[in-house]
Amino acid sequence: MIHLSEAAAAQVKEMMKQEEGDNLYLRVGVKGGGCTGLSYGMGFDTEMKADDQALDPQHGVTIIMDNESAPVLEGVKIDYKQNMMGGGFTIDNPNAIASCGCGSSFKTATNAGSPENC
Repeated sequence: MIHLSEAAAAQVKEMMKQEEGDNLYLRVGVKGGGCTGLSYGMGFDTEMKADDQALDPQHGVTIIMDNESAPVLEGVKIDYKQNMMGGGFTIDNPNAIASCGCGSSFKTATNAGSPENC
């Protein structure tokens, strides 16, 4: 479902070391907002909720997401790029039919979300 690159997994594991707690999951999700209607969310969680699903670990990282976000995240590729300006995660979503200029919000053919004024 979601592909996490080796570079992204290495960065996530480095960030996990700085967090308190054991057995952290990488939570990936989608919520309404942004210029185009939907925005990505990534963070750490210590437990799964009843409406969550977990993916098989990739490079030592287990990704969890809520069932509502799962169809929108189908086939997503998460990478981490480093350049002279610093580094950051990139998300390539084959379901996105439009995105904002900065690339942080998007919409799909079946889900336009709730756009905000930017």
